[in-house]
Amino acid sequence: MKNTALTHIHEGLGAKILPFAGYNMPITYEGVNAEHETVRNGVGVFDVSHMGEFLLTGPNALALIQKVTSNDASTLTIGRAQYSCLPNNEGGIVDDLIIYKMKEEQYLLVVNASNIEKDWNWISSHNDLGVEMKNLSDDYSLLAIQGPKAVEAMQALTSVNLSEIAYYHFEVGDFAGIEHVIISATGYTGSGGFEIYCKNDEVEQVWNKVFEAGASYGIKPIGLAARDTLRLEMGFCLYGNDINDTTSPLEAGLGWITKFTKDFTNSEALKKQKEAGVTRKLVAFEMQERAVPRHDYEIVDGSGEVIGIVTSGTMSPSMNKGIGLGYVTVANSAVDSDIFIRIRKNDVAAKVVKLPFYKK
Repeated sequence: MKNTALTHIHEGLGAKILPFAGYNMPITYEGVNAEHETVRNGVGVFDVSHMGEFLLTGPNALALIQKVTSNDASTLTIGRAQYSCLPNNEGGIVDDLIIYKMKEEQYLLVVNASNIEKDWNWISSHNDLGVEMKNLSDDYSLLAIQGPKAVEAMQALTSVNLSEIAYYHFEVGDFAGIEHVIISATGYTGSGGFEIYCKNDEVEQVWNKVFEAGASYGIKPIGLAARDTLRLEMGFCLYGNDINDTTSPLEAGLGWITKFTKDFTNSEALKKQKEAGVTRKLVAFEMQERAVPRHDYEIVDGSGEVIGIVTSGTMSPSMNKGIGLGYVTVANSAVDSDIFIRIRKNDVAAKVVKLPFYKK
């Protein structure tokens, strides 16, 4: 297992450390519910340095990105980011990722930790365009400072106006005494805030100054368990759960990042799937009685016939009810449809709802 540059700090803070995506990562500090509430109502900091970063440079960098990703990266201007995915040849997804346009002819791709090697090999295998590729994953750290008080708490650390960084935009500037830091707003929690990309030998200074600046705002370190409950309340997909090598972006409700105005990997097959219509859909559901849905639980209809499977589920700390995502047959996918989650041989009532679960 790899450590992040801050693992020793998490250990010193008494975090519960567990292996995740090849890294020793802090899962909780004081408990999921307390950490979740800190982010929803105040400000908290995640160490997500396990994420992967690839830098693509050269006159054909955009052409390579257009070839391997589903969204249209030609619309990006410097300082903007885009959510996208890497389709495979079988109708599934290699990974989902965020693309940052750093400069003309230079892009930063941020990928999931568990897929760094897989994604690197996949993109490299399509790079017959002479694009210079650098894997920066082991050299860079990433902090996500999230919550409604994040901007106010951190403004003293930078000359960049944090309140002017719109969602899915970024700036390169000074932060916590470090020059040339990427400050982006691509949050995965639904409670505002931003992310800081810096080098491994800089991140401890950044971490310490962030906690000094945030002390009067009640800032706390937050583990990956609360990151999961926060993203699920917003209905954001998690690779390996809600999307994977066998789920199509159209089934997963990611048609909005699947642009058929260009050719990309497997675009013809996906276009045909769109025209024919999918047979299953990823839906959001709320439990109608007190119960917690879990990954891989069966979803059944009123007559007990299996119609799908739960991909993510939890007891929502903000709403105090069981919520989940899962794939069901199209006939059972409409909002307000009654479905049932099979929990230890009991079929527990649930209802298909519109996302997000959590509304501020």
